[in-house]
Parts: sequence; structure tokens; C-alpha cells
Amino acid sequence: MDIIYNQREKMTDFIRDNKQNFQDKLLSEAVNVASKINDILETGNIDLLKNAQKLSLYVVEQKEEQLITFAQQEGVAWAKHALTLAFKLEWVQAIRRTLWHFIYQYDRINNHFNSREEFYALEMRINDKIDQFLNTFLISYSKYKDELIASQRDLVEHLSVPIIPLSQSVAVLPLTGMVDTYRIQTIEEKVLTGISDLKIQTLIIDLSGIANMEMHVIDHFQKILTGISMMGCKAILTGLRADLVRTMIHSGISFEERAETKGTLQQTLKEYLELYQM
Repeated sequence: MDIIYNQREKMTDFIRDNKQNFQDKLLSEAVNVASKINDILETGNIDLLKNAQKLSLYVVEQKEEQLITFAQQEGVAWAKHALTLAFKLEWVQAIRRTLWHFIYQYDRINNHFNSREEFYALEMRINDKIDQFLNTFLISYSKYKDELIASQRDLVEHLSVPIIPLSQSVAVLPLTGMVDTYRIQTIEEKVLTGISDLKIQTLIIDLSGIANMEMHVIDHFQKILTGISMMGCKAILTGLRADLVRTMIHSGISFEERAETKGTLQQTLKEYLELYQM
């Protein structure tokens, strides 16, 4: 163990002592990335050359815990600043080739490898750690992107469910676009929370701007109407489209027991505005 540790120390010292040569070789191996180094530094405050040496030393020294943490941080940084993933892949492969070039140079000077088995063992350790870094980086990158997309979608969905107060007790909810499984859940959350927070007694829901609903979405919407009623609020539906009504008729579904229906939002708003002006 002491012999292996000493060998690792000598190799890391060799890399550190030849830092400039290491960087020059690396830049020659990654032509596309080399021209973007300053841009990446300015965009994400990511020093590719400094990080390349850090990765190389973690790999040679077999510092797995630090390597994994570093890969996770790198994945988040690249995803956060929307840096091109292809550049990262090219850069890591260039680091691999550069590192092996320096291991070869080190062996020429120090006659490091005494047998093929020793060389193959080192080859496995080095490449496994680089692959581990790359895999961890990609997982971290993808996870951050997925969470960002989910967060943005959640924000958009909540913004697309606007509850507009008309008075202290009456509000309007105009729905537009496609209503899928995910969005109907957002509508449920926004409606029930809005009724509670705004003390709404009458909620006018306009459906004229939505596309046709799937049956499972219609069923879920029925349950939302039941929930509205359970909270002591009256639901009024406007703008029911012919294709949606046709689907409901053939499926034996009706909203009439759970909500009052009216023709258009404009007519309904006119009635309520006239009522509050009297």
C-alpha cells in the first residue's frame, strides 16, 4: 500500500510540476473547447484549465469522494448556465488523453511500470475514475435540468390558472389551452386554495378557451366541482363547447348537479356586474 501511495504522489507531483505543459497539451487535444474557454469563464465563472488539473489529480490520487462531489458541482454549474454539453464531453475526453500522455512521459523518465499487470491495473483505475466523473456529471446535469423544467412548468401552469376577483365574494377563472392530467391537478390546487384564501362564494369558470378534455380529465373536473360545493362555494360554468358537451352526453356525464351552466362569460359577467350595481 505504501508503494502504491508513493507512486501516486510522484505522478501527481509530476503533473503539478509540468502544469503549463499539461495545459498546452490539453488545449491542443480539445480544439473546439479551447476557443470557448474565456466565454465559459465569463458565462459561468468556470475555469476549465484549473478544473481539468483538479480532476486529473483526483483521478490519479483515487480520491473518489472528492471526485464525485466535484462532478456533481460541475453538473449543476453547466446546467445552470446552459453551457453546451458537447463541449464538456469533448473536454473530459481530452483530459483523459492528456493524462495518459503525461503518465507515459512519467514512465519514460522513471521507468514506473515493472509489469503488464501493473500497467493494466493502473489503466483500469484511471479510466474507471474518469468514467465515474463523467457519469456523475451527466446525472447531476440532467437532474438539475429536469428540476428546472418541472419548476418552470409548475410556474407556467399556476400562471395559466388565474383566479380574478370581481367582488369580495365573486371571482372568475378563465381556462385556456389543453387540460391534461398534470394541469387538472394544478387547477384543483389553485381553485380550492383560492376559495379558502379569497373567501369566494361564487366562482365563474369559463371553459370556452380550452380544447376537448379526455374522459379521465372530465372525471377529475367533476370531483373539483364537488370540492367547490363542499367548501360552500357556488360554481358557474360558462362557454361549454359543443365537442366537450358531445363527449359528456355520450359518456353519461353531466355537470348540472354540481354547477350552474350559462352560455357565455360575457353574459354572466354582465348579469353579476348589473347585480352589484343595483
